[in-house]
Amino acid sequence: MGSRIHPPDGGGADVTEVRLPLTREVRESLRAGDRLLLTGRVLTARDQAHRRMIEALERGEALPVNLRGEVVYYAGPSPAPAGKPAGSIGPTTSSRMDPYTPRLVEEGVAAFIGKGPRSPEVRGALLEKGAVYLVGVGGAAALLGSRVRAMRAVAYDDLGPEAVYELEVDGFPVVVAYDLAGGDVFSHLG
Repeated sequence: MGSRIHPPDGGGADVTEVRLPLTREVRESLRAGDRLLLTGRVLTARDQAHRRMIEALERGEALPVNLRGEVVYYAGPSPAPAGKPAGSIGPTTSSRMDPYTPRLVEEGVAAFIGKGPRSPEVRGALLEKGAVYLVGVGGAAALLGSRVRAMRAVAYDDLGPEAVYELEVDGFPVVVAYDLAGGDVFSHLG
C-alpha cells in the first residue's frame, strides 16, 4: 500500500504514504481514521462539473474524462500565484455533491475527497461499489495547494475554478472517513 511514517516525537497516529491510483486491494486495507499522504493523479470537480457529468450520462453521452479508478476531490482551485502550479485548494462541503455521487460511483470512481459526513444513500453506494470517502483538512487550503505539483484543466474549462482539473499531488494529507468494512469516522457525532 505504501510506507508508514512514524511521527518524530513518537506520539500520534502513523501516517501512510499512498501512491495513486487507489487499487481495490489498497482500498480494502484502509480503515476509518487512517491518515494518508497521497501522491499521484487526483481530479477536482464541484457542483457545476458534477451537474454537467450527470446530464451527459443521462443523455447517454461519454464523459469528457474517464472516472474509472480515479480519486475525485471536491475542490475549486484559486488562481495560481506567480511561479506556483496552483493556488489555495481546500475541500468543499461534500453533502453538496450527494445527489450526484451514487451515479458517479457507478462510473468506477475509487475515492472521493471532501469535508463533512455523507448521506446514507452515498454511504450505501460507496460500500456497494467498493469506493472510499476521504476527508481533507478544512481551513488549510494554502497548505493543500502547496502539495500540488502540476495542474491542468481537463474538462469544462468554461467553468473556471469549477472546471474538472487534473492535479499531480505529492504528500497530499487526507483521513479515511468511510472504509469498505463499514467504518465511519463521523459515527461518534451522533
